[in-house]
Amino acid sequence: MQSRAGIVRLWLFTSACCFLLIAAPAGAAPDKQPEGKSVDSGSFGVFMNGKRIATETFAIQQSSAGSSVTSEFKAEAGTDRAAQSCNLQLDSKGELKSYEWRESSPGQSHASVVPDQDFLIERYGSNPQEKVHEQPFLLPASTSILDDYFFVQREVLAWKYLATSCKQENGQIACPIRQSAQLGTLNAHARSSGPVSIQYAGREKVSIRGAEQDLIRLDVKAESGDWTLWLDNQLKLQRILDSASNTEVIRD
Repeated sequence: MQSRAGIVRLWLFTSACCFLLIAAPAGAAPDKQPEGKSVDSGSFGVFMNGKRIATETFAIQQSSAGSSVTSEFKAEAGTDRAAQSCNLQLDSKGELKSYEWRESSPGQSHASVVPDQDFLIERYGSNPQEKVHEQPFLLPASTSILDDYFFVQREVLAWKYLATSCKQENGQIACPIRQSAQLGTLNAHARSSGPVSIQYAGREKVSIRGAEQDLIRLDVKAESGDWTLWLDNQLKLQRILDSASNTEVIRD
């Protein structure tokens, strides 16, 4: 199990944070891809009005070369059960290397995002036979991918906020109370971009599956809506709440 400091330093963007990026393994061949370590994996249940409607299964791997975030989303019911997958590749600074999104049901849409100098280029299509379209976004590689159905990307966003806006004191995360920070995001599925505002709201006792937990609370505001995130002491996302739509996401 990786330490909290190790998870946070994955998202280091400035030398002022006092964390070191992971060094390459001693004796590793220069042309050999470093072996990744698991940072987090598992599944989230998605509930609407108290009823489970979908499951997201995810894995986050980290190495000296960067990290990968893979996820599969499947609806629980319906005649056209939604099924989508994504693969987010980040470099050792947490900046975008590539992003792939695919829909396998009910359609076969696909999209990919790669950096190109000062732009992010998205290529997309509604099926494999259709001509691929291209759309540029004047956004840096530090932009966070925040797609519609992949809640693990909210965890990654939370880590970025904690690494850039907070510090460690006596082994604990210390953040400015009620002081918001803005981060740029790209929704590849909707082909839209926009800022999100995140602020630390302190610690809160939350009941999850009948057990009370003392969790870190982050409040997130975006054009698409507001949601609340709760993370444990290992900075793993435990719960998301979108009160406007009565949607709740809970780690299984």
